[in-house]
Amino acid sequence: MLTNIFDAHAHYDDKWFDEDRGSLLEAMPDNGVSYIVNAAVDLLTARIAIGYAETYPHVYACAGIHPENLEGLAPDYLDQLTELLKHPKVVALGEIGLDYHWDIPRELQNRVFEEQLMLAKELDVPVVIHDREAHGDVMALLRKYQPKGLMHCFSGSVEMLREVMKLGMSISLGGTVTFKNARVPVEVAAAVPLDRLLLETDAPYLSPAPNRGKRNDSRNIAYTAQRIAEIRGMDAQELVDITTENAKRLYGIK
Repeated sequence: MLTNIFDAHAHYDDKWFDEDRGSLLEAMPDNGVSYIVNAAVDLLTARIAIGYAETYPHVYACAGIHPENLEGLAPDYLDQLTELLKHPKVVALGEIGLDYHWDIPRELQNRVFEEQLMLAKELDVPVVIHDREAHGDVMALLRKYQPKGLMHCFSGSVEMLREVMKLGMSISLGGTVTFKNARVPVEVAAAVPLDRLLLETDAPYLSPAPNRGKRNDSRNIAYTAQRIAEIRGMDAQELVDITTENAKRLYGIK
C-alpha cells in the first residue's frame, strides 16, 4: 500500500459523500492518505470546508469563487474571502478561474477571476486555478498577475505546460492520466518537472481506471501515482513522497 499520499484537490462537500463522509474522512490516514485539501466553489462551501479542516487534522481548506458559482454573488465577497483566508487551515484562494464550456457571461467570469487574482497577490496566498476550454484567457490573466499556485486538474498541452512553468506555478494531475486512450495527459505527466507536480482526485469526479465511472475519493490517488510512476520510470512511493513535499511547500503546510 502506498502511504504519505497528499490529495491536492477534492470536494468532500459534494452530495455524493452525504451517506458516509465522516467515516470516509476519518479512515483516510489508515488508507495511506496523510493530507487532503478540500477546495471551495463559493462562500458557503468555503465555510463547510473549514468545518472539515477543524474536525479532521489531515484535512485543509481553500476559499474562493468558482466561475460556475457567480449567480447571486455577494457585493462584499472579497471582504468575506479575506476573512476566510485568515483561518490557519485555509491554505489557498480557490478554486477560481474561467469555464467557457457553460453559457456563463464571460465578462463577468473574467472580472471575478481578475478580482480574486488581485486579492491573492495582495494577501500573498497561493491560488488554485480552474481552466475549462479557456486556456488563452486564463493564461493572459496569469501572465498579468503572476500568482503563486496551482493549475488544478491540468488539461492543457505540453506547450501550455511550458508556459505555466515559466510563471513558476505548479500543476496537479488526476485520474485522466490512467484513461485507456489518454495521450496528452500522458505526455504532460512525462514532461512536467518533478518538483512542480502534485496529485489530486477532484473527488467525487474523474475516478482513475480501474474505477472509472464510480465515485472518486482520495484512496484512488494510488492508481494515479502508479500510472505516472510507470510513465516516468520511477518507484511509485518515491513519486508520492516527492509530490507530497511539493504540495506541502505550495500550500505552506509544515
